[in-house]
Amino acid sequence: MSAKILIVEDEDALVVTLRDRLRKEGYEVSAAKDGPSGFERAMGEPFDLMILDVMLPGESGLGVCQKLRHHGCNVPILMLTARRQTMDKVAGLRTGADDYLTKPFQMAELLARIDSLLRRSGQAAPAASSHHKFGSVQIDIRRAEVSRDGEPVSLSAKEFQLLRYFVEHRGATLSREELLQEVWGYGVTPSTRTVDVHVAWLRQKLENDPKNPQWILTAIGLGYKFAG
Repeated sequence: MSAKILIVEDEDALVVTLRDRLRKEGYEVSAAKDGPSGFERAMGEPFDLMILDVMLPGESGLGVCQKLRHHGCNVPILMLTARRQTMDKVAGLRTGADDYLTKPFQMAELLARIDSLLRRSGQAAPAASSHHKFGSVQIDIRRAEVSRDGEPVSLSAKEFQLLRYFVEHRGATLSREELLQEVWGYGVTPSTRTVDVHVAWLRQKLENDPKNPQWILTAIGLGYKFAG
């Protein structure tokens, strides 16, 4: 059964981003936009994990977290905040939060934190294959290793993250904006040219004919599609 996650966040764009990505990962997702409603949802429904922003209308995330713990709610809580000061992080953890992530963050890090919290609480994350293959290319996600014709392929961290997103979304047309958001991270604003450059590098390393790619295809006017 899929883990149920509650997002308590008042920034609409971030809620949409998180909800869409978490659902793609196989989680059930609900959301609340302020402290009081977040508290009521967490107390009234069984959730496996809560993503709780610190700065919320009505009541701060710190106050919500403290009240939940006081009322015996032991749902794992991952706190989000734009603050960077160490004392803010300490305050969040002292109120009962289990982990802390500062905005802007990379989606890959958020997913890793969620996976870790769910495992610690005994709730397994949705199963996903760690091995992928297309043509003569082999990918080991867990080891972050790629080979072609049996030989190791050296990829930068961003190249690997982009390749992983492609193979995990086979057949889907992916816009440059989505790739920037999901691979480069929420709040990061490089140009769409960044995506094109990294795609070109991947093609050079993985395609038999980079000028006429077989796997990482251009969807004219839309973005890219992985055909592996």
